[in-house]
Amino acid sequence: MTEISLTVNGKVHRLDVDAKTPLVYILRNDLGCKGVKLGCGLEQCGACLVLVDGKTEFSCSTPVAAFAGKAITTIEGIGTVDDLHPIQQAFVAERAAQCGYCIPGIIVATKALLAANPDPSDSQIREGLAQNLCRCGTHASILKAVKRAAREMRK
Repeated sequence: MTEISLTVNGKVHRLDVDAKTPLVYILRNDLGCKGVKLGCGLEQCGACLVLVDGKTEFSCSTPVAAFAGKAITTIEGIGTVDDLHPIQQAFVAERAAQCGYCIPGIIVATKALLAANPDPSDSQIREGLAQNLCRCGTHASILKAVKRAAREMRK
């Protein structure tokens, strides 16, 4: 076991963990960030995406030790039920989720996309979300939600 200091959603956590454990397990099991999902475990679905120093990172396969000293933001750090982020509000308004399993990762990716490009084109949105897989078929609604969020955030 190794003591690791992680900053997750603005709070510093000192943990005694196996340094080789993928971050997703530490976030979910030790820190209670249940919005981070384990989908494929192969960096192919995006359900496990988190922001690390503002950039999207897969948490399913990278050891927790790689994240020491970095600022990690999960879906729980983006907004809450009582205080939704404009991206989350747009996803609700556009009914962009069915089962919801992939949505936290998509919202995380959308946050990174809109931080880098506040007015993306449809093709830029598709490219920005290419690392996310949704099997429910709500892609058109997701695209509308990202556009709505971009408009709202530019106001």
